Amino acid sequence: MPNYMLLLHENPESFQDMSADDMQAIVQKYSSWKQKMEQAGKLTAGKKLADGEGRVLRRNGAQLSISDGPYTESKEVVGGLFEIIADNYDQAVEIAGQCPHLEYGTVEVREIEIP
Repeated sequence: MPNYMLLLHENPESFQDMSADDMQAIVQKYSSWKQKMEQAGKLTAGKKLADGEGRVLRRNGAQLSISDGPYTESKEVVGGLFEIIADNYDQAVEIAGQCPHLEYGTVEVREIEIP
């Protein structure tokens, strides 16, 4: 059965003015969904990425360029990910459609290629 990556895209400013109670309620939604998917045998991993900085690496011939990222001028960043198990893309999309992240951003579904 194929594995799929759910990449959680969001606008970081969306969460900026939320209270601690609002943030806790959001965390609870994700925790409940994650637990439900684990119990159904559909979730293999899930992680929230740290807010703020990261690094972007590019190679130009022999030269390696490292810059800060995600970029502040970006409207959306990848804020987290889930790895799921599904029979096919249709089932992966069905699972992704239940993800609470859709209330706050977009979910990109990609099949993981395993050689």
